[in-house]
Amino acid sequence: MISEARLKANKKYQSKFDDIKIRVPAGQREIIKAYAEKQGKSLNGYINDLINADIERYKKETSLSDDD
Repeated sequence: MISEARLKANKKYQSKFDDIKIRVPAGQREIIKAYAEKQGKSLNGYINDLINADIERYKKETSLSDDD
């Protein structure tokens, strides 16, 4: 049984994040997860790193600022 304090702490922590759900072809999740682990990352961390790298590359190519 999870304590009320733990539930409250979890809810507070999770409130700092937004959820994005993506769909991949059947079996692809495990392939991506295994690759992420080889890179020393979680699946979530790997996907976030890819997104952030793409945004940074786009900013450099288009001279956009962080406000755009």
